Amino acid sequence: MGITGIGGLFFRAADPDALSLWYRTHLGISAGCNTEGEGDPEDWWWRTAAGPTVFAPFRATTDYFPADRQWMVNLRVDGLDALLDRLRAAGIEIVTKAEWDSLETGRFARIHDPEGNPIELWEPPAGL
Repeated sequence: MGITGIGGLFFRAADPDALSLWYRTHLGISAGCNTEGEGDPEDWWWRTAAGPTVFAPFRATTDYFPADRQWMVNLRVDGLDALLDRLRAAGIEIVTKAEWDSLETGRFARIHDPEGNPIELWEPPAGL
């Protein structure tokens, strides 16, 4: 088919500059250029490590993420505990539930960005 991966995730924000800074500061994600193509080209890309990616539409009635949101981004993480410690230290609310985690699927945590967008943090099991 020729598809090799996800090339970008684009979404609306009330304050794109502030939200870009939040993602860069707390999650280490370079948020790229603005819609006018301005900014340092070296900051436009976020180089990700190879690994599994799930692309899955959910039923409109799902309770897997907030009903008032059309999407939730899932970020693959190496070292979930260390990341959660840094997020807690920054005052970011974290939700974890034992039933989310398993040897087959790995470990999960949920946070929200400053505009309320849900973010799932996923540490896959070793070897996946």
